[in-house]
Amino acid sequence: MKFNVDGMDFSYRSEKTLSDITLDVEEGDIVSILGPNGVGKTTLLRCLNNILHPESGLVTINGEDVGHMSRNAIAKEIGYVAQRGELSRITVFESVLLGRKPHVTLDASEKDFRLTGKVIELVGLNDISTKYVDEISGGEYQLVQIARAIVQQPKVILLDEPTNNLDPSNQHLIMHIIQKVVKNNDMAAIMVVHDLNLAVRHSDKFILMKNGGIYAAGGREVITPDNIMSVYNVDSYVEEVHGIPIIVPKPYDV
Repeated sequence: MKFNVDGMDFSYRSEKTLSDITLDVEEGDIVSILGPNGVGKTTLLRCLNNILHPESGLVTINGEDVGHMSRNAIAKEIGYVAQRGELSRITVFESVLLGRKPHVTLDASEKDFRLTGKVIELVGLNDISTKYVDEISGGEYQLVQIARAIVQQPKVILLDEPTNNLDPSNQHLIMHIIQKVVKNNDMAAIMVVHDLNLAVRHSDKFILMKNGGIYAAGGREVITPDNIMSVYNVDSYVEEVHGIPIIVPKPYDV
């Protein structure tokens, strides 16, 4: 699987929001998009699956232009987990099962039900699977949205702040689940993450955004004090603990 973006631009009401975005993602990659608020991270995700239509450039999956694909065809290839989903009066199981919609012609099959049950168990939703989604917590609903995207069985999952509203334990659980699903199913994940240390702990590649463009991209080598200062305006230390970089902001002078 190859997912490519070549020279993509996007403007909102004539104001340039994204400029010359180019990136290459392959199966097995877990990519974190990093940067402060307002630099275009969510806009970039929404352009990748053609929810927003880029004004120029090309987004392809296995060589096929995403801009020329139907919504159903895109849904078979690209899953999307937004920051906030719309709540409805259906159960957790039914909400996750909706992820099978791109693959269902008439009614959901026994395979669809089995897969849904398996994923619900994987993300730890068994105990609330019969509850209505408008009765569960925000963190639990975030798990439901992620489970729905996994059930969709896309080649690429786009996640906008997947650990939002989750406690630290569940943050690492979800990131571990994403890693496991991606690595075991020849998929890729591209996600917006605000917690630098969480991103570095669980991702292979990083895109640092600034002013609507890509400031730096690559592996852990791009997580440097200079890049963090340039992108976030935060002076920091980057130290290794058990082989994993840890970002520690320096104290402000009082």
